[in-house]
Amino acid sequence: MTSHVVPGLEARLALAETIGREAGAMALDFFARRETLIIETKRDPQDLVSIADREVENLIRDRIAEAYPEDGVLGEEYGLVPGRSGFTWAVDPIDGTSPFVNGMPNWCVSIALVHAGIPVVGVIAAPCHGELYAAALGLGARLNGKALTLDGSRTIRNHVTGLGANNYVKPAFVGQMVESLLEAGGTFMRNGSGALMLAYVAAGRLVGYYEPYMHAWDCLAGYCLVQEAGGWYLPFPTEGESLTRGSIVLAAAPGAVEDLRKLAGV
Repeated sequence: MTSHVVPGLEARLALAETIGREAGAMALDFFARRETLIIETKRDPQDLVSIADREVENLIRDRIAEAYPEDGVLGEEYGLVPGRSGFTWAVDPIDGTSPFVNGMPNWCVSIALVHAGIPVVGVIAAPCHGELYAAALGLGARLNGKALTLDGSRTIRNHVTGLGANNYVKPAFVGQMVESLLEAGGTFMRNGSGALMLAYVAAGRLVGYYEPYMHAWDCLAGYCLVQEAGGWYLPFPTEGESLTRGSIVLAAAPGAVEDLRKLAGV
């Protein structure tokens, strides 16, 4: 994948980091005032949205439009605005809205850039933790400026796997996911933010992450981070309309790839 050469990638990575910090600061300010926010539900009563999600996404879109008006942008709150440059940003203003509105720190801002169907920039800001994860194709992955490199000796049996699910996934299927992982000698955690758990895979805090149905704006930044840290991910369908639809998400450190592919049946 790294043979894929992308013009001007360093500048777009720098922009994504700057936007990540600014958007993270705005979201953190909303988080401090969360009890005053009007919370709405989406299709599922567990799927929450607030003015914070919309305002943070507007900020991200505005900053991208100022710097790269020809780029496309796909965001969770306002959908896809196609571009003409061959670049499309996929952003989730607050991934983990439920933790966010309920006063837990496990939420983040996720900003990815896609070129020729591949995530080539990934930035995840976790403001409650004071962390900024950043990666670009062929340029490595970093956490607060420190290079991330995955440990090949970590497996599902000596480390923790992240699992995620939502109401697109049948309860029995979720139960089977957990059972299969435990039977294989693994253990799991879930923190309410798939994007943040993917960042944790890149940082070596989790050995892998599996969610049967996830959207592009939730996973593509994390995918770039995991790959650049030396891990593996299952490619997300990005052609045409498929970019706006959900798909299976799987990412792993080198020592967990085989086990987690078996678990997910891919």
